[in-house]
Amino acid sequence: METTINRLHLGHLRNSEYTIFVNQNVTIATKYNPEDLHLKKAFDKLAATLPNLAKIKAQDLSNELSNTLHNYDNDRDTYITVMVAQEKSMGKLSLPSVAPHVLVVNRFFDKHGRDIDTATYNAETERINNLLADYDARSEVQTAFAGLNLTILIEQLRTVNTQFANLFLQRTEDDAAIEKVDVRTIRKETDKILTAFYDAFEYCSTEYDDLDYTTPANELNTLIDYYKTQLKARATRRSEGKDVSKEEPIA
Repeated sequence: METTINRLHLGHLRNSEYTIFVNQNVTIATKYNPEDLHLKKAFDKLAATLPNLAKIKAQDLSNELSNTLHNYDNDRDTYITVMVAQEKSMGKLSLPSVAPHVLVVNRFFDKHGRDIDTATYNAETERINNLLADYDARSEVQTAFAGLNLTILIEQLRTVNTQFANLFLQRTEDDAAIEKVDVRTIRKETDKILTAFYDAFEYCSTEYDDLDYTTPANELNTLIDYYKTQLKARATRRSEGKDVSKEEPIA
C-alpha cells in the first residue's frame, strides 16, 4: 500500500534543531531495519550525514558560548558604569558623612580608569583583576565603597569577571578542537539526502505490498507534524512582534 511521508520546510529549522531532527529520523528508521524494507542504500547515505551534523552542533555550541561571553561582558561593563555614576551622584550631595568616601572612590577610579568598559575582552579582564587586587589590599578603599553602598556591586563585578575569564578559556580550548565547517553546504547536501530517503520510502511502499511501511511512516509523520506545529507557532509569535530569537530550540 502506498505510504506518504509528510514534508517539513527544513530551512526553517535552526542549526541545533536541524541536527536533532535528522538524528531522530535516523533513529526511527533504524528501529524498523532499513535493509528489510529495501531502504539500505538510501538509509546508509542518510546515516553517513551524522558526522558532519555533529560538527555543525559543535560549532553551534561554540557560538552559544560566544553569546554568553557577550552577556557577561555587558554585565561587567554595567557594574563599572553604575559604580562610577553612583560615586558622582553621591559627590553632588555635599553630605559630610560621605564626602571622605567619595574622595577615596574618586581617586580609586582615577587610578584604574573609568574607561575599562571600552577595553578588549582580555584587556578588560586584566584591568578588572588589577582593580580588584588593589581593592582587596586597601582597607580604606573597602570602607569607602561600603560607605557609598558600592560593596555589593564590586563583589558582583568580581563574580562576573571570574565567570567571563573561565568561559573565555573554555571557548578558546573548544575553538582549537572544533573543525570549522561550511554549515550551508552541509545542510543543503543533507536536505537532498533526507528527501531522497523519503522518496525511496514512498516508492518502496508501492513496490513491496507484503511489508509494513505504514508503522514506521506513522512514526516519522508524527515527528514531522510535531516540528511543523512548533514552527507554525513560532511564526505566529514572530508575526505578533515577539522576539523569538532567544526562545529555546524545539525539543
